[in-house]
Amino acid sequence: MARTKNIPPASGTLRTRNVVRSFKAKANERRSLIDKIADSLTGIFGTISFLCLNALFFMLWIASNIGLFSDVPLFDPFPFGLLTMIVSLEAIFLAIIVLISQNREAKVAELREEVELYINTYAEREITKLIYLQTLLLKKNGIDISTDADVGQMLKELESDEIEKELEKQLEKV
Repeated sequence: MARTKNIPPASGTLRTRNVVRSFKAKANERRSLIDKIADSLTGIFGTISFLCLNALFFMLWIASNIGLFSDVPLFDPFPFGLLTMIVSLEAIFLAIIVLISQNREAKVAELREEVELYINTYAEREITKLIYLQTLLLKKNGIDISTDADVGQMLKELESDEIEKELEKQLEKV
């Protein structure tokens, strides 16, 4: 069996991956203490273990207060007013903590989208330039491309303002 050598990716690919990694790392480094705590708690709250712990707590609470454990006095009899308050407070705090994490992640995502838009626009300009250079080479070598309508369209500058207006129109219809 012949061995194939691993061909390393182009240096631009490695550079792009490092930029994306460092972008996320920088965003994580800039987190405030509250954001770090919220992210950690969100990570804990979003686990099966936390779900099971909550379910066990509620089952034991209810079992204790309907008299299943004879040696435990009823401290929150039906309709479990104290349990209802605890569950409500837990829901409020969980929602706030998750929203803090989501808001920070949304800001990071918005920044990432801006970077991607810039990179895509820059890449589009480079590609247009390459197409232009190829057409010059083809003409120099006597190859007629005047009948190819796509080439003319590809050589036009990207009108990002027009694209944005069209997308806004489509969003208004939704």
